[in-house]
Amino acid sequence: MRRSSWLGVALAMSLAAGGVKAASAPAAGTTGIDPGNIDHNVRPGDDFWGYVNGGWARGQAIPPDRSYWGDAARLREQSAARVRGILEGAKAATPEARKMGAFYAAYMDEAAIEAKGIAPLRPDLARIAALRTPADIARFMADFERRQPLTAAIGAQSVFPISPGVGADLKDPTRNTFGLSQGGLGLPDRDYYLSTDPKMAAAREAYRVYLARLFTLTGFGQPQARADRVMAFEADLAKGHWARADLRDFDKTYNPMTEARLAASAPGFDWSGYLLKLGVPGINPIIVGQPTAMTAFAKLAAATPVQTWRDYLVAHVANAEAPYLTKAFVDADFEFHGKALSGVPELRARWKRAVDLMNLCMGDAIGREYVRRYFPPQAKAQIEAMIGEIKTAFAHRIDRLTWMAPETKLRAMAKLAALKVEVGYPDKWRSYAGLQILPGDLYGDVSRSGAFEQAYQFGKLKHPVDRSAWGFTTEPQTVNAFNYGNLLKLAFPAGYLAPPYFDPAADPAVNYGGIGSTIGHEISHSFDDQGAKLDERGRLITWWTPADAAAFKASTTALADQFSAYEPLAGVHENGRLTLGENTGDLGGLVAALDAYHASLKGRTAPVIDGLTGDQRFFIAYAQAHRWIYRENFLRQVLATDPHGADPYRADTVRNVDAWYAAFDVKPGDKLYLAPDQRVRIW
Repeated sequence: MRRSSWLGVALAMSLAAGGVKAASAPAAGTTGIDPGNIDHNVRPGDDFWGYVNGGWARGQAIPPDRSYWGDAARLREQSAARVRGILEGAKAATPEARKMGAFYAAYMDEAAIEAKGIAPLRPDLARIAALRTPADIARFMADFERRQPLTAAIGAQSVFPISPGVGADLKDPTRNTFGLSQGGLGLPDRDYYLSTDPKMAAAREAYRVYLARLFTLTGFGQPQARADRVMAFEADLAKGHWARADLRDFDKTYNPMTEARLAASAPGFDWSGYLLKLGVPGINPIIVGQPTAMTAFAKLAAATPVQTWRDYLVAHVANAEAPYLTKAFVDADFEFHGKALSGVPELRARWKRAVDLMNLCMGDAIGREYVRRYFPPQAKAQIEAMIGEIKTAFAHRIDRLTWMAPETKLRAMAKLAALKVEVGYPDKWRSYAGLQILPGDLYGDVSRSGAFEQAYQFGKLKHPVDRSAWGFTTEPQTVNAFNYGNLLKLAFPAGYLAPPYFDPAADPAVNYGGIGSTIGHEISHSFDDQGAKLDERGRLITWWTPADAAAFKASTTALADQFSAYEPLAGVHENGRLTLGENTGDLGGLVAALDAYHASLKGRTAPVIDGLTGDQRFFIAYAQAHRWIYRENFLRQVLATDPHGADPYRADTVRNVDAWYAAFDVKPGDKLYLAPDQRVRIW
């Protein structure tokens, strides 16, 4: 199925207008729904997203500094503005406040950055120039990994072909273990190198131009020849990479090895020297995420001339550090990552980029003040109560399943009960006492922050897993919600708990359809195609009967097939296998939230408000929570790399819910209609 009604109009508008008009906060009456957003010229059964959001979409254009727009983006802008106020008002009252103020001021001091030129980069360029042997290369990669910028560490690809990390062991979630995964591509995914799609070819050419520009800026001759060598190296590296959908598979990516076994299975790279320099010599086990990718990389590493390695390392270090160097580097970085890859016409304001960095480097310190200013205790209490209601509704749904054996139901119930939920902010705040920030030294501050974070992460290897810790990309000011997998924990940051997702004054139907479906979504992740592999203690073991597993597989396959039929761009479909976890979360969350809403009525009939029944308001709130429009290049990137589907298609999840058909009188012949036996039912 291809629908151009939302993407075609939205993309044309955003590209033609250049994104000159930004959305304001959603207007809504006492219900939390603005009737003006609804397009009554669209039948709900033909295009539910268009019906709910068509009026809104006509009044939107993507801001010129963004790749997408919608309520999540608007809330991120709001959060950024609030954080800016915290940073610019940071006083010297505490050590952390002094560090925040100095770090932010260093980022904003463009004159000082320009005066330094590429001097901050020269030590690493000299180290790379001195590399002579494969062992030298391995040690340099490990050394840089220990201090790389956090913005590079959380990118679509890690800086180098090996991406190390620490996390809870899938077989024993009480223990932290060390792991290695594939990385090192400058384009977003292997498909950008391997696809014959002209759009992908254009991205490759843009990357080649960017690489040549980096070599020119760093003072190297023959920039085009060097760029060609790097491109050829990365194309060979990409051939060994796993597909995105396989990266989600717990069974495939859990491969514990000793260092000796890794070296034997992936000969050609100095694994011993790399691990020694990384600070984990003899670590056991090593969880290898993609063994065949490591084998292919090691073979390529051995066959690659040292000069090609030097070119590759220069390009990737310069790319990682570009945002913290002179305007020439910043502009080159934006021309490729912003304009070419995402279609964004305008670089984000410097203060916004500073806020993004500060959230990564000192997020908890900022978050404490953010919560004090912007997250009232009553909001936390209201959300916690709703979470309890939706967990109860989910438990009832498990109990009523006809395809699951009684013994499996008991363990599923135990797992549901074990989920730890944190609302607004973490139970325990991080300290930044060991982080050194020097005024006027942005490049050094970024490097020291990277080293501080890596030391924190690697330090976990000495201790049991701490379930109270949030991830370093999850802070109270974050606009998102999270399921921490085998930690059996959910987090709902304060930044996300705002209209249209949650409004304490809104109609209950709207809150259940908005934040309620998100709560249900995060709960359902513990029971999606991968989460379901983890038992009530978070362990990756077989705990379902074979018949249970077969029935579940049939349903999730049907959902994957349903999404794979969607075609957001001509010739480009959704990848239902890649997005299956999110789609399963959407469906499970939607029905659990609907049940909780019905239970909250306590047998009463919901009032009709603005001509809408309670169920209609619930489903409209769900669809308006997926109000996004995209730039075409960014959407193409999302479809290739993101486990979340395009939001307008996620709104179509309602077509699997019987109550939606009754609420909007959807009948055979409507484009979204599914016969009852074709509707996917999982939880």
